Amino acid sequence: MKLRTHRFVPNLVLSVLPTLALSAGCSPAAAQTATTGVTSAETALPGPALDTASLVEKVKASVVNITVEQTAKRASAGEPMSPFEFFFRNGPGGFGSEAPRKQRALGSGFIFDDKGHVLTNAHVVEGADVVKVKLADERELTAKVKGRDERLDVAVLEIQGAPSLPFVPFGPSGTLRVGEPVVAIGNPFGLGHTVTTGIVSAKGRAIGAGPYDDFIQTDASINPGNSGGPLFDARGQVIGMNTAINPAGQGIGFAIPSDEIKVVLPQLVADGHVKRGRLGVQVQEIDDNLASALGLGDVRGALVGDVEKGGPASSAGLVSGDVIVRVGDVSIRHARDLSRTIARHAPGSKVDLVVHRDRQTKNVQVTLAQLEDEGRGKSPSARQKAETGGLGLEVGDAEGGGAVVRRVAPGGPSAGALQPGDVIVEADRKPIASANDLRSRVREAPADKPILLKVKRGDSSRFIAIDRAEK
Repeated sequence: MKLRTHRFVPNLVLSVLPTLALSAGCSPAAAQTATTGVTSAETALPGPALDTASLVEKVKASVVNITVEQTAKRASAGEPMSPFEFFFRNGPGGFGSEAPRKQRALGSGFIFDDKGHVLTNAHVVEGADVVKVKLADERELTAKVKGRDERLDVAVLEIQGAPSLPFVPFGPSGTLRVGEPVVAIGNPFGLGHTVTTGIVSAKGRAIGAGPYDDFIQTDASINPGNSGGPLFDARGQVIGMNTAINPAGQGIGFAIPSDEIKVVLPQLVADGHVKRGRLGVQVQEIDDNLASALGLGDVRGALVGDVEKGGPASSAGLVSGDVIVRVGDVSIRHARDLSRTIARHAPGSKVDLVVHRDRQTKNVQVTLAQLEDEGRGKSPSARQKAETGGLGLEVGDAEGGGAVVRRVAPGGPSAGALQPGDVIVEADRKPIASANDLRSRVREAPADKPILLKVKRGDSSRFIAIDRAEK
């Protein structure tokens, strides 16, 4: 199963929770009670105590095991692999370098409404030929992928032929406090409906998984196969979806907050994809020296480095050097907060920004453009071919101009030369303003000659020549 590749973060080996890959035809053959702590001998923390056994009885029927069947392809020699792809090919159930054959991958999910819709991770069902959902009562039903959002890594499935299934409600993740008890239920290593408990270890974690990092960290034990499973609070409400682990550590797992999921669910159910607003700026973090030089009273905000020519921000009068400190009623403390906040608004909506410029505060209203959609349910190979006309890339619009690399096709023309996060700003010495611009340039370029790309990677730029000719 080809999963979404994430960047490495210094001192943190990170992977999306891999679904457990198995050969076709092979199937993988206690709750504890925690109490709330106290702030003193007399005062207990507010909130309900965790009665794990009662909670599991209440919600278990809404948690499902997911089996995905797809064609696994042989790994090409020298093909770069992420750590979780390496696990699939060389670890338990890995498929090594065998010829293409059918594979099964396992994940988790949960029913969230009375129509039988199931929520799971987008990477669990990526490239799926067949999706099966196994209920707590041992029934196995077919499901179809109704919608996927790769940026947030969520997907909605629709179970076929089983109305009136029990479902679980979402709770608010924004009011969670570090130290609150949580329960994870999932399908680790094919051990369906496994229950583990822990606490909220941290909130708002940015782990390099994508543009909207805002993870809940938990020490509840989660493993390969837990992908897409629910993280419950003590009330039995879903406050997160288990998605990523740090394989180098123990008790370090990450869940997508329910508040982020609830923003995109209506669009996924209705349309199958998500439309997001785009501001058209490239921003950076602010440190103490920058705050002092810019006359800021606090180290907060998103410093605008580049403004896309003709984009929404440019049309509203934003310039390089502006510091965006508020969007509507949301305070922007870090640069990453800006993209996440803007993405919650629909294209065409007007947002009010508070901006620091030349030691003064300005109010600016911007009409957002649309962030390019990432494929609307097409297969990864079809998206890559359509996106870049033979470069073997999936790209999107980069904030500030250019085409940002989302994925690199293993064994494709760009494998080993480009990587996710690279921003292509020129093709054959012509500037690239957007992903569509890149596609046009690639189509115009002679297919029998290497195409010269100028790429921004981090703080540096480099030229890379990609040969698209058949070998």
